[in-house]
Amino acid sequence: MAHGDITHIEIPVTDFAKATSFYSGLFGWQIAEMEGFEGYPMFQAPNGVSGGALTERAEGFTQPRSMVEVDSIDAALEQATANGGAVVVPKSEITPTSWWAVLADPDGNHIGLFEGEM
Repeated sequence: MAHGDITHIEIPVTDFAKATSFYSGLFGWQIAEMEGFEGYPMFQAPNGVSGGALTERAEGFTQPRSMVEVDSIDAALEQATANGGAVVVPKSEITPTSWWAVLADPDGNHIGLFEGEM
């Protein structure tokens, strides 16, 4: 993916089984955990391009969140904060070659960032 592409969406849920049944039935998504990503059941939309994951609902994470590919999370967070945004979740490792973070825009909307190769 390229800088600025929306990589996926995360949907916070309280009951993984119930949410899997709901979204599978509603949209036909095949939702399953992948090896190495236990507790983060993922799906791919029928277009084969977009997709996402069900994630544990937590304080401060109660609405779906888009994840956007960036060339550099460090540079994106620096630019966001210089322009009125804030860091919500600092850069964190997913794998040795991929990272994520979450920023808030000046209106408080949370946007996830993804850098790397999976």
